[in-house]
Amino acid sequence: MLRWAAIFFIIAIIAAVFGFGNIVESAATIAKILFFVFLILFIISLITGRRNTL
Repeated sequence: MLRWAAIFFIIAIIAAVFGFGNIVESAATIAKILFFVFLILFIISLITGRRNTL
């Protein structure tokens, strides 16, 4: 997930150089989608994570 954050940071810097065009909007949209996907996966992993059965 840190790798995705670094990739979108680089995309944001490149978009800033080119004048904040559509690249920023699409990168922000993708970042929002990935945030919610990882949030859902995190919640699922908390629920179905390690369970100690005795």
